[in-house]
Amino acid sequence: QVQLVESGGGLVQPGGSLRLSCAASGSIFSINVMGWDRQAPGKQRELVAGITSGGSTNYADSVKGRFTISRDNAKNTVLLQMNSLKPEDTAVYHCNADGVLTTASAFRSWGQGTQVTVSS
Repeated sequence: QVQLVESGGGLVQPGGSLRLSCAASGSIFSINVMGWDRQAPGKQRELVAGITSGGSTNYADSVKGRFTISRDNAKNTVLLQMNSLKPEDTAVYHCNADGVLTTASAFRSWGQGTQVTVSS
């Protein structure tokens, strides 16, 4: 019922930047929280950043000061600006959303993921 479509991943050199975006669609009444997590081969899944409808944000310690999350509530879109990228940031990044459908039921959805590779 809710689809999340991510874009913006790619290959970048250390110290470079990328901007990820994720748009939610479907019978959505409201979205409470949107965010990003990531997973690299051989590593556990990690919460990267989240943002509430009111604009409150949280970040993993490993990305604080380098990544910035933002959202456009009207478009049900979340952005992740990634600066000063490190090889350790290489992973598949997934967006997620938590909210309420037009049927008044709660939902939680994840995107299919977008690859971010940081390498020289």
